[in-house]
Amino acid sequence: MERDILVIILIAIIFIRHLYKRSKKKQLIESKIRSVTTLERGTTSEHALILNLLDLGIPVKSIFHDVYLKQKDDKYSQIDIVVPTKVGILVFEVKDYSGWIYGNGNQTKWTQVLAYGRKKYQFYNPVKQNEHHIDELRKKLGEDVPFFSIVVFYGNSELKDISFIPQGTFITKWYRVNEIISGILKFNLPAKYKDKRNVIKVLEEAVKVGAIKGTDAE
Repeated sequence: MERDILVIILIAIIFIRHLYKRSKKKQLIESKIRSVTTLERGTTSEHALILNLLDLGIPVKSIFHDVYLKQKDDKYSQIDIVVPTKVGILVFEVKDYSGWIYGNGNQTKWTQVLAYGRKKYQFYNPVKQNEHHIDELRKKLGEDVPFFSIVVFYGNSELKDISFIPQGTFITKWYRVNEIISGILKFNLPAKYKDKRNVIKVLEEAVKVGAIKGTDAE
């Protein structure tokens, strides 16, 4: 009887320690995310990308999440994540999809295929979407430096037939994003910024705009 009680106590202690470790890990992850943005802004996939960037050694002050740029028509262009680096500016578009993904850089719509081909859905070409983001960002920053468009797919999706992707644009699943970023940083020459402090200032203001409720963005 006493032995059974001791076993139960031991199991309870192990379980409590497991819960404690999980709680501490969650707190650490949330603390890292909060160093860049709030937990309420963006998606869990965007937060996962932020963690990837931090793990790669990208400084907290160089990661701008949920960036809103005002356009000429008084609407706003929303960018998931922007990272100024020594070789240029990385602009991320994060997508959450399951199924098979088909598309090319010239099409207006891409196709998502589910249930082994029985269901098909279309969504706006993320290459063109991020090109628009970069065009707006280039106007605001006034910098003649390289811009790198990185579209990251999260979720249980498979990139089946992706073609005609422009130079400087990368389409990747989440587990290869570190490889893509490391390659960009390694194989490109240092960029010549006109005013790096102005870049930071514009992006900081754009993040503040994104915090305003009810902002229309595209």
